Amino acid sequence: MTLATRAELITEVQSWLFGRDDIAAKVPTFIRMFEAKANRILRCRQMEERAYATADILTGAPEFISLPDNFQTMRRVRMPEEALTRTLKFAVPSQLDALREQNNAAGTPEFFTVFGTQLELYPTPNAATVLEMIYRRTLPPLVEATDTNWLLDSAPDLYLYGTLMEAAPYLHEEERIPTWASGVQGGFADLNKLSDDATYNAGPLVIRRRRGGYS
Repeated sequence: MTLATRAELITEVQSWLFGRDDIAAKVPTFIRMFEAKANRILRCRQMEERAYATADILTGAPEFISLPDNFQTMRRVRMPEEALTRTLKFAVPSQLDALREQNNAAGTPEFFTVFGTQLELYPTPNAATVLEMIYRRTLPPLVEATDTNWLLDSAPDLYLYGTLMEAAPYLHEEERIPTWASGVQGGFADLNKLSDDATYNAGPLVIRRRRGGYS
């Protein structure tokens, strides 16, 4: 079994479904449904990405910056061009509203929040400001025949079982769902644990001393 590309995955899925040509056109839909589920469940280091954006004070609202199209959740926002790289603190939207009510003067951003499809900064930048965003991205979808991604490369079994599980209700084969679901749930759990091990077991934890104890 070779599952290196979208085309090979489609061929393998059809093989597991006894070569039914009548559902060939539906297999891409099953793949897309599985990818949507993977985006909701996976928390892997391979989904972390870095992107840069600039707050432009020449626009009408420089405190709002569009998030990347593949954005899911934010991990960190920094200003790398500061003399000492500054990491912005997260605040919920209502906290930023309260801060603006107290003082709406422009300045160097200190806080950020996620507002819809935009990043909101406070204070409103008073100069062009470069931001570095570390965020969790969506899984690159398989669209073209030769497409691949990190998940298909590292866990072809998960991609296969996940696609078959999405196909089962369409084919009225509910009795197969537990079989595919077991492989999918186990694959998700294994990948998330492997990612945690790679991220947090790289070395000893650094203990920061603070007055009155440790943190």
